Amino acid sequence: MSLQQENPRYQPYKGAAAGWGALISVTRFWLDSKQPFKNLRALLKTNQNGGFDCPGCAWGDSPEDGRVKFCENGAKAVNWEATKRRVDPAFFARHSVSSLREQSDYWLEYQGRLTEPMRYDPATDRYQPVTWDDAFALIARHLNALENPHQAEFYTSGRASNEAAFLYQLFVRAFGTNNFPDCSNMCHEASGVALGQSVGVGKGSVTFDDFEHADAIFVFGQNPGTNHPRMLEPLREAVKRGAQVVAFNPLKERGLERFQHPQHALEMLTNGSEPLNTAFFRPALGGDMAAIRGMAKFLLQWEREAQAKGEPAVFDHAFIAEHTQGVNAYLSAVDDTRWDHIVQQSGLSLEEIEQAALMYRRAERVIVCWAMGITQHHHSVPTIQELVSLQLLRGNVGRPGAGLCPVRGHSNVQGDRTMGINDRPPVALLDAIERRFQFKVPRENGHNTVEAINAMLDGKSRVFIGLGGNFAQATPDSPRTHSALQSCALTVQISTKLNRSHLTVGGDALILPCLGRTDIDRQAEGPQAVTVEDSFSMIHASFGQLEPSSKQMRSEPAIIAGIAKATLGNHPVDWDAMIANYDRIRDLIADTIPGFTDFNRRVANPGGFHLGNSAGSRRWNTASGKANFHHHPLPADLVHAKIRETGQEPHLILQTLRSHDQYNTTIYGLDDRYRGVRGHREVVFANEADIRRLGFEPGEKVDMVSLWSDGVDRRVSGFTLLAYDIPAGQAAAYYPETNPLVPLDSHGVGSHTPTSKFVAIRFEKARPSLRIV
Repeated sequence: MSLQQENPRYQPYKGAAAGWGALISVTRFWLDSKQPFKNLRALLKTNQNGGFDCPGCAWGDSPEDGRVKFCENGAKAVNWEATKRRVDPAFFARHSVSSLREQSDYWLEYQGRLTEPMRYDPATDRYQPVTWDDAFALIARHLNALENPHQAEFYTSGRASNEAAFLYQLFVRAFGTNNFPDCSNMCHEASGVALGQSVGVGKGSVTFDDFEHADAIFVFGQNPGTNHPRMLEPLREAVKRGAQVVAFNPLKERGLERFQHPQHALEMLTNGSEPLNTAFFRPALGGDMAAIRGMAKFLLQWEREAQAKGEPAVFDHAFIAEHTQGVNAYLSAVDDTRWDHIVQQSGLSLEEIEQAALMYRRAERVIVCWAMGITQHHHSVPTIQELVSLQLLRGNVGRPGAGLCPVRGHSNVQGDRTMGINDRPPVALLDAIERRFQFKVPRENGHNTVEAINAMLDGKSRVFIGLGGNFAQATPDSPRTHSALQSCALTVQISTKLNRSHLTVGGDALILPCLGRTDIDRQAEGPQAVTVEDSFSMIHASFGQLEPSSKQMRSEPAIIAGIAKATLGNHPVDWDAMIANYDRIRDLIADTIPGFTDFNRRVANPGGFHLGNSAGSRRWNTASGKANFHHHPLPADLVHAKIRETGQEPHLILQTLRSHDQYNTTIYGLDDRYRGVRGHREVVFANEADIRRLGFEPGEKVDMVSLWSDGVDRRVSGFTLLAYDIPAGQAAAYYPETNPLVPLDSHGVGSHTPTSKFVAIRFEKARPSLRIV
């Protein structure tokens, strides 16, 4: 029986972000875990020295101050993982795979932790227990029977530790392929590509401490109140000390408006709150690049006026001359961009763009932050490079209180890439692996997520192994992704909780239950720690605190080593020795990955160590040895030609987003407190005038149909229209329910990131709901 209620309730939320609402929510999830006192002990060790790294977002830790270091969503993640509920062989004996497919994503994960390895039996349509040795042998048989290694896909979730990711990439490259589709492909891949080309490193250049010194913090396309709640405190503190916090987001999210600190007693007792921004701009979806270009155009105008009057320069000419190249071509592109194009595409008025540019000019030190509202567009790479160019004009890269800050989603997605989870690996990494391990590594590019789905659909890839995550639901074009997985000879899911990927089976299918961050990891030489990298390139250790739910669970490194040994034998390392003591894995990392020299000693320091950032030190690892201005034209039309070819005008442009009771595809509950939705997820937020203009009424149920000229009917059914404060022409709805609307072939130029923040849709009268299986 599904836990989802039939009728949604909508009541605008009047409270501040965090505060009492967060405490009440945390308490509810804490009690619902069925082991609240054990979990309280675990929560108090979250993000603390000697404790475990939060399994949620990648936001960095504050300096040591003795305070609690988890946010509302971090507490949800801990209690969700550390539940007493179990999905064991008896559960699978009661439920066929077909019947489980009828349940919601929320219901599936709510059932609890997976406890034993299971193999799908098509004759009974049920999962049956299997031994670890038999599971590893089955995987090895399938892998070794492939015509070539490139017929296997090795997916990675951002939850995987540095140790697990390093072993995984070592095994896969020894097997013979660079097929590493991973969750970064679907979120910040555009950031890595854009920053690598512009400043020579695909990571942010700032540290946590920089936020204390910034005069202005610009936040583009990000909702920290739901996705990175620990970011709210430095934003609050910045406003309190007089810095400007400038938000660009179509939705006026509560987490960027007001904040009530749960650890400030007076604020809680008086029900007070602090503002979180000094200006809020609401661009059109996809219009951020035009808005940033407009800011640069005002800066150029003011620079020329200052030169004419003999006043101090607006641009940092010394920095530009010493550290950059391409400024003249970029400024020519700025000159050539018409104001009417900027205003029309940005969705902002000329006065709003000028206000933003003034706030930027008046700040000596500026940090720019961004997330998926920027990266999930067709022109995301040019947009991020426009942000970089804006920062370069005033020398706002590589000095205290200033820099570039892509705010990563999952807790170690950045670390996984550092460890070599990369379908387009740098030559230096491959050379280092060859030197250290003495085998020929594959040199050709592998598959990213979109390419992997297409390869499985075409029958070119026959085995899928998922190291965490929920590939079936996290990816675009859900029916095609499901078909891709079902076409495989073998699907393997290494997981903590039941999800829809386990029900989207290949000819053979395995579920391998792994330890989570909260679980104590005992190996032959004692309890083990793993390490992670946060958004600020800090490396720190994570020690599980709770007894595992089952003795049958294994750690992710141990599962990878088991697969590798069964497939390759003890090549290129003694896999059992690696698992007996993870210090040996870290020694290999130190030998192979730049910045990890003396890894084991340095990570033992309180708070770990900073990996460093070349751009943050004004060292530019680009071909030119300089930071590069890029001079992209604004898109002539944000609406893709494949949409225009349908001959239909979109009713609205849809962005997919998370609810507040959600982390990635994990649904903690059916409420979205800050947006005022209770007990339902199949809703679509739209401007009331748009709803009525299109011939509907608020509260009416509709089907959403995606426009793309390939003849595929992409629709989701029975969504309730909610009149909401959203700019005209836009809509918003939750993923993964709306992922079926995102065409697989609609992705970012240069990044292959799905365009989940720009989906052209039409409304139709609701048909009966059809669940995708």
